[in-house]
Amino acid sequence: MPTYEYLCKECEYNFEVEQKMSDAPLSECPKCTGFVRRVFSNNAIIFKGSGFYVTDSRDKSEKSQSD
Repeated sequence: MPTYEYLCKECEYNFEVEQKMSDAPLSECPKCTGFVRRVFSNNAIIFKGSGFYVTDSRDKSEKSQSD
């Protein structure tokens, strides 16, 4: 389930909520009942392990021929 970040326009309270993608965005601050908006930020993608580069999927014989 994705985590969404919200910011209250009244008290500037910043909080995160786990919601389904099909759920409607929140509109009320849990702290002061003011209006909140969803904050969008950059997500980091980290590729771990082998198989992400062209050279990872080639056979050893193919690597020596191309070098």
